[in-house]
Amino acid sequence: MAQKKAKRANRDLEKTYPRKDFVAKLRRLADAIEEGKAFNIQVAGERLRIPADALFNIEHERGDGVDEVEFQLRWQRE
Repeated sequence: MAQKKAKRANRDLEKTYPRKDFVAKLRRLADAIEEGKAFNIQVAGERLRIPADALFNIEHERGDGVDEVEFQLRWQRE
């Protein structure tokens, strides 16, 4: 009998990392993108697999005296 995949709850969170950890994650991500490989990362206790064919975009927001740049990866869950 085939197992059903557990439905994952919606989630929207931010996690702040020390500079050294952030740089290490970015470096691993850049290497995976450059090599055309999937990327695995754990965010707030949840392990994620970002496939090699994910879409990439950069978002800029400005408001109330604050600017924000987000590097985003988007993919369909398997």
